[in-house]
Amino acid sequence: MRTSHILISAAMLLGATPAFAQDTAPPSPIAVSGGADVVSDYRFRGFSQTNEEATVQGWFQVDAEGFYLGTWGSGIGFNNGTELDIYGGYSTTVSGVGVDVGATAYLYPGASNSTILEPYFKLSGDLGPASLTAGIAWAPSGQDALGDDSAIYLSADLDVGVPTTPITVSGHVGYAKSDSFLGGFEGDGKVFDYSIGASASYGALTFGVAYIDTDESTGAPSFANAVGSDATVVFSLGAAF
Repeated sequence: MRTSHILISAAMLLGATPAFAQDTAPPSPIAVSGGADVVSDYRFRGFSQTNEEATVQGWFQVDAEGFYLGTWGSGIGFNNGTELDIYGGYSTTVSGVGVDVGATAYLYPGASNSTILEPYFKLSGDLGPASLTAGIAWAPSGQDALGDDSAIYLSADLDVGVPTTPITVSGHVGYAKSDSFLGGFEGDGKVFDYSIGASASYGALTFGVAYIDTDESTGAPSFANAVGSDATVVFSLGAAF
């Protein structure tokens, strides 16, 4: 650390012997983070995964020199009641633009032929208090859960911090195209989802509220009666470490 170097130099000028053992240790190249959330409804790309009921979610992530590996889990209303995602990738900054490339494996323990692997690519940037992220995710065909179908998902997210407050206002729009269930349930193979909300952080706690909807008609069938397509307001309370 620069501060310790200054102190050592001053000690040498005064004829004292510097105490190297008291130097501040360099920061660890590995960072560990995690947290848990309670949500009033788990919505994935606009659709409820919990019969429009509350559930608990948790996550854990390890970062090292731009590389990251993590896991995220949630209760759901189908496939034995549990979703476990494993993700990993690499993120960096190029000329002020954030670049993130990786993949997510969606797992449903105890359910056969249900795993989905989805690589993704994201670009992000900041302008004052606003942060914009644009992403593309692609699930290739040949997977048991998708059969001969593939899926693509385009998304854009805007987060704006309200000056002098702990509040962030967020907006999201997404577009999915696939002949599988990932393309919606109306038979045209495409669906838009969107949301607008706000969150407030106090120390390790974050409270959020968001309005979420899709362009699917109300009451579209599915996923073992676990998918709701009607608009909703979702509340969340999370804690991170």
